[in-house]
Amino acid sequence: MNNLPALTGWAWLKRGMALFRKQPAALMSLLFANILLAIGISALPFIGPILVVVLIPSFTMAFMQACLMIDNGDRVTLGVLLTGFRKPVLGGLCKIGVIYLGVFLILALATLLIAPDSLRQLPADIKIGPGDKLPFTASDFMAAFGLLILETVLLLALCFTAPLTYWKQMSPGKATFYSFFAVLRSARVFGVLVLCWFGIFLAATFLVVNLFSTIMLAQVVLMWLMFLFILFWQCAIYAGYRDIFGKPGDKDLQPA
Repeated sequence: MNNLPALTGWAWLKRGMALFRKQPAALMSLLFANILLAIGISALPFIGPILVVVLIPSFTMAFMQACLMIDNGDRVTLGVLLTGFRKPVLGGLCKIGVIYLGVFLILALATLLIAPDSLRQLPADIKIGPGDKLPFTASDFMAAFGLLILETVLLLALCFTAPLTYWKQMSPGKATFYSFFAVLRSARVFGVLVLCWFGIFLAATFLVVNLFSTIMLAQVVLMWLMFLFILFWQCAIYAGYRDIFGKPGDKDLQPA
């Protein structure tokens, strides 16, 4: 694992966008296929939503493998969606998914214990007049912001677990260890990456809201914008993996 300057985060985002521009239609199709598959699985009674969380690493590997194929100059097809669903890698990726499930349970518990009642019970259609007081205090807002930071840090710490399990054939525990410390050692880089990604997303959102006078049309454009930035993020994480752990080669790849 290499020590990288903070501005590398901006370079990862630019390289991720460059990867997307090479095959945008293929990556968009892959994203929608992932969403439809996840919706179908979540429709299963009782176990569906839990199964979707456990399969997050398998969904992630579809994008990581697609980025590798684009990086190698290969054409991405929808068959790459099954990358993380084949044996023998499925078992290891599902174990990583159990770790994701544990993280989400920790976040849910933290929300119940830490988040103020004033924020948890805040109505969606709240209307505040000029002389009205806000229904939450500054400390309430800071607690909610702290939960958001905690969620971001925990999920970032797991961002390399799936590719390390798949490409490096690491055990789930070892992959989690290496992913956590890779992110920790590159904390400044990830900080720049998150700020640049979120900053550009906010700027694009502001532009869309002000360009389109029709609310419904603006909502449609914003939805597509959100999908676009999800793909930018996935491609940027691949760029980060390549810089930290090296480009995956034939010896790294699992058998189909």
